Amino acid sequence: MIMIHVAIRNESARKGFFRRDVLMRIAARACAQEDRAYPGTEVSLLFCDDPFIARLNRQYRNRRSATDVLSFAQDHASFHGAHVLGDVVISLETVERYCGGDKEAMRREVRLLFCHGLLHLLGHDHATAEGKAAMIAKQAQYLGVQPGQAWRDRSGVSARRAKEPAGGGASKTREK
Repeated sequence: MIMIHVAIRNESARKGFFRRDVLMRIAARACAQEDRAYPGTEVSLLFCDDPFIARLNRQYRNRRSATDVLSFAQDHASFHGAHVLGDVVISLETVERYCGGDKEAMRREVRLLFCHGLLHLLGHDHATAEGKAAMIAKQAQYLGVQPGQAWRDRSGVSARRAKEPAGGGASKTREK
């Protein structure tokens, strides 16, 4: 399997919520299954906090709030011979709020958001029921989880956590 390079930069105050090798495996699995695994393929991943992602969300989507993940595709872009899929930006502050500070839950959420952003870079969308169902199935496949663990419902709570007693961290609706 061709490895996909994930260029990671963490500008967040939160540290230690991802493993580069795990994210690279997710990227390689998704790109291979989507027939987009080329030698030298690269994805940029930026971890930030809410003020930064809120500025991006306002600038590019005209939304005046922070969100969990944004994706910026780079159609047909190349840089020093690498095929650049695009950029994924994740707010670790929002992840922390979703997960109530639970570090393992935050690691799982980062993997989910990265996979979600990557699927957008690969051309998938969830604007329709069919598109959403396809993205849920692909995220579950690429993350190696059950479909109920591969998506957040409209309240911002994953299907798995929705069955747990109330009292988890505050969440908001995922916006893409």
